[in-house]
Amino acid sequence: MAVNYSAKEEADGHPSGGVGVPGGGAVGGGGGGGAVKTRKPDNTAFKQQRLPAWQPILTAGTVLPAFFIIGLIFIPIGIGIFVTSNNIREYEIDYTGTEPSSPCNKCLNVSWDSTPPCTCTINFTLEHSFESNVFMYYGLSNFYQNHRRYVKSRDDSQLNGDNSSLLNPSKECEPYRTNEDKPIAPCGAIANSMFNDTLELYRIDNDTRTPITLIKKGIAWWTDKNVKFRNPTGDGNNLTALFQGTTKPVNWPKPVYMLDSEPDNNGFINEDFIVWMRTAALPTFRKLYRLIERKNNLQPTLQAGNYSLEIAYNYPVHSFDGRKRMILSTISWMGGKNPFLGIAYITVGSICFFLGVVLLIIHHKYGNRNTSADIPN
Repeated sequence: MAVNYSAKEEADGHPSGGVGVPGGGAVGGGGGGGAVKTRKPDNTAFKQQRLPAWQPILTAGTVLPAFFIIGLIFIPIGIGIFVTSNNIREYEIDYTGTEPSSPCNKCLNVSWDSTPPCTCTINFTLEHSFESNVFMYYGLSNFYQNHRRYVKSRDDSQLNGDNSSLLNPSKECEPYRTNEDKPIAPCGAIANSMFNDTLELYRIDNDTRTPITLIKKGIAWWTDKNVKFRNPTGDGNNLTALFQGTTKPVNWPKPVYMLDSEPDNNGFINEDFIVWMRTAALPTFRKLYRLIERKNNLQPTLQAGNYSLEIAYNYPVHSFDGRKRMILSTISWMGGKNPFLGIAYITVGSICFFLGVVLLIIHHKYGNRNTSADIPN
């Protein structure tokens, strides 16, 4: 048996491994005439790692100024943010009612469909005036809106006004997709658990209660109000007809087209509903409820004095050890009260400045030493 090599294999100096047999092709050969396969990367600057590169050389002359510059920039910024945050007025009332002495203790075990709703009043005193516009928030604790199944339990097409999704909601809404063989609008667990306490604020002056005007519009993001949430297409002045054939969520006392008396704040574009549908990332959160605008530049928005908070207690939280709060707050150019950001800037700046001083001392003490060793002849 003879071993046959092709001319190309002889030129390359190695055979392809094929063995000639009488009356047949090569046994174990790699096939004739094909291009030689190779795993070598292409001869490009990127694949052959020939791109130009720059590597900084860290010396005392470059590192020490960087530490001092960062420290001198971050510390004043942190002080400014911290002082601004402390100048924001904020007042918080926990009205969960777990304490026996709380006026809302009688409403602790309220259910979703309690009729009539349980009401309670909490009196409080503002020690300092709120000068600028005041934002009223409601806060919840131990409520996990970030749960995966909870976050997915909605139909964005339905909320965007798609008529077909209105009558045939997404299966992601289960088990709040249908009720009594009718599609739920809006469907899903998020909408079903919408916050529905009613909060009213009064100023008490010489035993006279004066209601504080609470603005319910302008609390939602513009993109949510005008892009993501829309009512079904049709006669916008007749929401009852638009939502015909659907039913309300299980825990709601009334259907979605009766959330408000004003057409531009009713149905899926109700701003309280839109604010609730933007889920929170943490189990303790606050959501904007109302605005209190400053009417007179010569007088504060909320003067120091006595006030009362009247609550229609509809939202049960005791079953999952949750808590409910009402927060009054002003804002600044950086938003609401948040001392953490200022403290973080001051901490980082102080650490950098301290390290700069330590490294400067080390460099001054040891940097000028002759590190070259004397080599004897």
